[in-house]
Amino acid sequence: MLLIQLITMKRRKIVVAAGFCLSFFLGTLMNLLYIPGFEHHQNHDNRVHRYYHKKQQRVTGDSQLHVGESGTKAVAESNSKNAAGSRHHPDLLLQIRERFDEVVRYRRRQGHGSGTGDPVRPLERRRLMDSEPGDNWDPIKVIERTDNQQTHFQNRLSSSTYMQTKSRKDLTMNSRSINSTPMLDCSSIDNVTNIQYLGSGYTKAVYKAALNNSLSVALKSVDFGGHDMENCVKKYGSPGDCYRLASFKIVKEMTLMERLQHPNILKLYGYCYQDSNDIQDTVTAITELGSPLEMIQLLQTSWEERFRICLSLVRLLHYLAHSPLGSVTLLDFRPRQFVLVAGELKVTDLDDASTEEAPCSPSSTSDCVMEFPARNFTLPCSRGRCLGINEKRNLYNAYRFFFTYLLPHSAPPTLRPLLDKIVNSTGELIWGIDETLLQLEEVLHLYRNGFYLQNSTQTHRADYKRVVDASIPGENYRCWPSYQHDGCLLSVYSITEAIGVCESHAQCRAFVLTNQTTWTGHQLVFFKTGPASLNSAKGRVTYVRVGS
Repeated sequence: MLLIQLITMKRRKIVVAAGFCLSFFLGTLMNLLYIPGFEHHQNHDNRVHRYYHKKQQRVTGDSQLHVGESGTKAVAESNSKNAAGSRHHPDLLLQIRERFDEVVRYRRRQGHGSGTGDPVRPLERRRLMDSEPGDNWDPIKVIERTDNQQTHFQNRLSSSTYMQTKSRKDLTMNSRSINSTPMLDCSSIDNVTNIQYLGSGYTKAVYKAALNNSLSVALKSVDFGGHDMENCVKKYGSPGDCYRLASFKIVKEMTLMERLQHPNILKLYGYCYQDSNDIQDTVTAITELGSPLEMIQLLQTSWEERFRICLSLVRLLHYLAHSPLGSVTLLDFRPRQFVLVAGELKVTDLDDASTEEAPCSPSSTSDCVMEFPARNFTLPCSRGRCLGINEKRNLYNAYRFFFTYLLPHSAPPTLRPLLDKIVNSTGELIWGIDETLLQLEEVLHLYRNGFYLQNSTQTHRADYKRVVDASIPGENYRCWPSYQHDGCLLSVYSITEAIGVCESHAQCRAFVLTNQTTWTGHQLVFFKTGPASLNSAKGRVTYVRVGS
């Protein structure tokens, strides 16, 4: 009887534990599936197959990349509905026009001061014009408004004839460049390999691909099965116009990438237009490829690398505050809008960037209120605009998403007071971006030159024997934070600092200098539990502890 009771209790415990694990798994899965702005797709391989391989065609005599079959059924159904009804929906056309006008403003806006170097060729005007509904707008007048350089022959053409003529011409254009660097086009991505689906948001799908089996790039295009397209087609029943509305986000992003040239903005390599899914001129942007920003992983990296990310971000925000287009704010400011390229932080999504500063009335106290989850700020109204609202919004978002997590933790003790001051001053918006950048550059100066090391006359507890052309392949132990997960690999400014680190670790009895340095010039050093596996290694220097 007792045995039966024990078995019964054990089974109950197993059932309870299994139920707990299942509920945890389902909760985690639901969180992943419903992250705002990101859609999880069950079969990534099928998406890649549909996108690149199943529907490749030849357009105007050239072999070009095609979007594929994603959303074909919905498009066909909507087209049949569209044929029976009106051609364009006024509300949808108004939205398209507003986005069109926004892109034109960015293209026309002149730089302030000296700009960013060589002038940048804007995206083809024809592409913007083709996205306008021809029945309601006069494309010739739009081009006159943006450039005033039409020929007499162009003015005699009808809207549709002019759009078709320009379309055929632009498909064969090859003289495109940014700062004298030739841009990639459809022929560049005709034979891409190693295609991998990376993810999608409300509007865009992003793929990784290799050009010539060497250069890895990111390909961005409108996601026909995405949130924006699906909702728009359901509401308006016009896949062509819905695509144009969504595609303007990509066109806007490409325009901003051309106009805003900065090391911390993802590079635009080129773009491709092709006909697909019965929609003319679908657009694919070809950009630099970066690694997604994983905050949990960043918290496990060295302070030096986390500081680099924060410094990269502030340099970017300083540029955006004083950009050739004026003060630019990132309205969708989240870590997932950034990527890492060779350790440098770069913004990858600019489709929600804006140069518009909120209008205000001096008599109103609510026009210039910035609302955040934790607190609100009220900014002054000056000349009908909220003073510095774009800069302040960017800076506070940098504080709440990056500085609080990445800056202070495990920093050198002597730098902590300055870092705490930076975090507090940005969290209260006491400083602007200029002062924040100045203070972070001071931190970099102190760290890069070893001024963060505490001045001390205290002697080391033990002596260390220097062994040239020798290394210790084994004898590893783990420490945090380390550049290597299965060992203790840290960066140091000098031998003195390395000895100090070794004496602060109870396991350390030796360390090996590598010939590698970090971005600040600090040397990477392996810390070891002893010299038992000491052997010959050309170019390496090992220090072995010989005292107590």
